[in-house]
Amino acid sequence: MDLNWFRSLPKAELHLHLEGSLEPELAFELAERNGIRLPYKDIESLRQAYQFSDLQSFLDIYYQGAQALVTEQDFHDLTLAYLDRVAAQNVKHVEVFFDPQTHTDRGIEFGTVVDGIHAALSDAESTLGISSNLILCFLRHLPEQAAMETLEQAKPFRHKIAGVGLDSSEKGHPPLKFQRVFQQAAREGYLRVAHAGEEGPPSYIWEALQLLDVARIDHGVRCIEDPELVAHLAEKRIPLTVCPLSNVKLCVFPKLANHNLKKLMDRNLCITINSDDPAYFGGYLEENFVQTQKALQLSEHEIWSLVRNGFEASFWP
Repeated sequence: MDLNWFRSLPKAELHLHLEGSLEPELAFELAERNGIRLPYKDIESLRQAYQFSDLQSFLDIYYQGAQALVTEQDFHDLTLAYLDRVAAQNVKHVEVFFDPQTHTDRGIEFGTVVDGIHAALSDAESTLGISSNLILCFLRHLPEQAAMETLEQAKPFRHKIAGVGLDSSEKGHPPLKFQRVFQQAAREGYLRVAHAGEEGPPSYIWEALQLLDVARIDHGVRCIEDPELVAHLAEKRIPLTVCPLSNVKLCVFPKLANHNLKKLMDRNLCITINSDDPAYFGGYLEENFVQTQKALQLSEHEIWSLVRNGFEASFWP
């Protein structure tokens, strides 16, 4: 693949956790700013800890790093650091996740989080030419009532939040658990997406579609185990926001050459490539595209289709 040609293409990213873009250098800078001691002696020891056996082993470190985020300025700086990186990769539109419960449960005001993030997203539209949508994610390892309380906290900031999603530990926490809060979010006019079929079975994808009424499935790679589901996703053109480097880092696939992304494309699914938690998984959007292209021998036409799908699957008008 001609790298200059690829870089010339405008791109969209639809599956990015802002807290997962917290690079070790910024984590230590914010921790020092806020008088917080991270459980690592230096930047390199934190980076060396990024060896994961599954989703939960990653989340344990992910939540530790988030402790450094305290003030509105911290959330602004985190978001702007991500936007600066992807602007250099010619990303023109982003739909980013944030996890308010990760912060409100440790005493940070909801408004502190969303105002800091939103200010950076707004600045980026004029300074970097990047449009955006902000998506509030509920933590699925917590009770649905906690999610309902978070949705209530979001009401004063409704104009700053486009949609709701579902993330965190998938195993043992089916979408069914959050049916009522997603129904309430629908009544309030939120767009809806959900993580499903990363570690969880294809039945979780069905539940997300039928019970949560989502427009997109985040990850979704295990859909291939259910031919009827694959046919449904293809017929309805329901997008999957696939994150190749994340899937390898979290042992969903042993190596990138084993990833089923090309097989999913061959079944006429609307597949997009995204970075998920790039600070932890070894690459931002461009790195995910370039390494996946090399490992799976994707053609330039297939790369172009994946890029196009990113815009088609977005909530951009």
